[in-house]
Amino acid sequence: MNVTAGTGKGARVSADTTVTFLTQDAYDRLAAELEELSTKGREEIAKRIEAAREEGDLKENGGYHAAKDEQGKQEARIRTLQSLLKNAKVGDAPTSSGVVEPGTVVTAVIAGGEETFLLGNREIAAGTDLDVYSEASPLGAAIIGLKEGDKASYTAPNGREISVEIIEVGTYSGQ
Repeated sequence: MNVTAGTGKGARVSADTTVTFLTQDAYDRLAAELEELSTKGREEIAKRIEAAREEGDLKENGGYHAAKDEQGKQEARIRTLQSLLKNAKVGDAPTSSGVVEPGTVVTAVIAGGEETFLLGNREIAAGTDLDVYSEASPLGAAIIGLKEGDKASYTAPNGREISVEIIEVGTYSGQ
């Protein structure tokens, strides 16, 4: 199943929602995680909360508070996955044409050191050693649309100006 939401690379759905490129494998993996958390995960945490509640005084019940904290983290992950999947552009990684775009592997000299990374969402490269930078990050925003050999700079969150030179733009193979 090939699902697409939104249009175009880096397209904005609304002021708060960015379309994210996902491979079909990443989409399927995240959909399975969402299903697991929304069903069995919720059931398990509800049982743990109920068991801790039966132990008595909730003010001094560490197990209850730990389970409630875990429930909050789990619900946050569910909301994140729902939003990510709803606003995902799913398909094969873009075939590199030498232009930096979401879903490409970029080799660049950043502040004098060479780095290779995937431009996109960290969920795409889960389980790989490849670093991932969001296209919405200062680095990502500075290099979107650049070609091999192009140079740019961006301002880091600490205020430091950082130079970037694109050495190579490749197709992400999923590994």
